[in-house]
Amino acid sequence: MGLIELRHMHDIHWKKITFSLLLLFIVGSISAQYIGKGNYNYKDFQKKPFYYGIHLGVNYSGYNIGHSKNFIGNDSIRIVESERGAGFHLQLITNLKIGEFFDLRFIPGFSFTERNLAYTSTIDDNLDVIKNEAVFVELPFMLRFKSAPYKDKRAFVLAGIKYSVDVNSNAESRNADQLVRISPHDFQLEIGAGVQFFYPYFIFSPEIKFSRGIVNSLIYNDALNQARVLEDVSSSIFTISFSFEG
Repeated sequence: MGLIELRHMHDIHWKKITFSLLLLFIVGSISAQYIGKGNYNYKDFQKKPFYYGIHLGVNYSGYNIGHSKNFIGNDSIRIVESERGAGFHLQLITNLKIGEFFDLRFIPGFSFTERNLAYTSTIDDNLDVIKNEAVFVELPFMLRFKSAPYKDKRAFVLAGIKYSVDVNSNAESRNADQLVRISPHDFQLEIGAGVQFFYPYFIFSPEIKFSRGIVNSLIYNDALNQARVLEDVSSSIFTISFSFEG
């Protein structure tokens, strides 16, 4: 990959982060107009040891790719790269308070994603895209740290681990030997940040989050050149989410 392409990817990455932070700021500014000057709603929710709710959002998903030694010697594939795709997720929230500033969160749910592998030919520069449309059952466990409240608002950061299984996986299909197979099972580390807004009957929380796979999801297939040039494939996900808890 050339220097120009690397700079282009870097610019896209930071534009995505800047847009997300701007979105959180706009949502926060609008929400702040409807919240009183005191911490009255916050005090009501402090009495509850558990929160329950729903988690809705959109995701931008792709792969981190590692090439095998066969990539250098092959004469048909010039470039292999990930093409990111958009999706959405729906999750349920169980939140346990641990003291004043910490929460333990279990957020099971479903995630619909599209992650593609793009192969550029050495002969005619034709682009061959292998699509992977996945439906994940996800089991994330998160630890959240919250700031002190200010006018019924709290900022937070969170981190955790997530197990997910793709119920739409091609790994066990009849023609699996002719496919670049990705394991249906995945483990990811997650970090994120957001803001809580306390209303009389619920808590509204916009949030951004980054997820990175910690296992190699590639199922090696020596009979297929498109798989043989790869050594490591792991997930990479960016999400914007909105939570409603009460």
